[in-house]
Amino acid sequence: MLLHAVVGGTPAYRREFVAFDTPDGRADFDAWVLRTVLNRQSPLFREARYLLAEETEIRDPGLYHSVLAAIAGGNHTNGAIASYVGRKSAEITHPLNVLEDAGLIGREPDLFRGGRWLYRVTEPLITFYEVVMRPEWFRLESGDPDQVWRDQRPDFLSRVMGTHFESLCRSFVPLAGHGLFGGPVGEVGSGVVNDPANKTQIQIDVAVLAPPEPQQRRRILSLGEAKWGETMTPGHASRLARARDLLAANFDITDCVLACYSAAGFSDDLRSVAGPKLSLISLNDIY
Repeated sequence: MLLHAVVGGTPAYRREFVAFDTPDGRADFDAWVLRTVLNRQSPLFREARYLLAEETEIRDPGLYHSVLAAIAGGNHTNGAIASYVGRKSAEITHPLNVLEDAGLIGREPDLFRGGRWLYRVTEPLITFYEVVMRPEWFRLESGDPDQVWRDQRPDFLSRVMGTHFESLCRSFVPLAGHGLFGGPVGEVGSGVVNDPANKTQIQIDVAVLAPPEPQQRRRILSLGEAKWGETMTPGHASRLARARDLLAANFDITDCVLACYSAAGFSDDLRSVAGPKLSLISLNDIY
């Protein structure tokens, strides 16, 4: 999964671009990063920059890289992206449209708030470049990949792996089929649930809706939270339960299963309360 967060599912990035070099287990991953994607002699080193340079409609590469960096850094709404870039929302509409038409970003609806769109970078290599490489491009071109990776590795694990794991969890649900949550899956996405009483918002990383039915409220099959580097506890399940109860006014929550997705594992007290309405999904399950 670490490897997938760098090269994604593009066969050439995993094979020809790295001379068929594959990490020899997890212990070899850091060394693999240094000898491939952070290696100035590797075709993969400049590939993310070339992907943007190939788009003929892009007149201001700096602006487009800033927009991509904003999204890669966890800013997924138009307003948040504009704030990161330092522009007005209307001023980034065209760059967002160009990047979407080029297939470099995708737009998904917030499943719980109509009219609100969430933007994601579609190519993992671009996310890796914007978070890890672009801020340190001068040092990388100067031939100091070892120190750059030591400095940037924490950001890779927190900012890249966290959002990438969430994305893979969303991809996992329809592939897992009918049996995962007891019914056919209609839509998988994410969203934000407002909690007025506590004056906060609850982020739902993996929301699963049943197919729409005429004259019926939309059924929620599952609400899930995904954590890459954090052991999950009953507190995570309680937050999901709170979101489920808040959504009861507008959705059918009768069949809703709370789901905790974790690469780091689950606490014993969370495991003790798992059951038909609380599913624990590990890294091995997803893999």
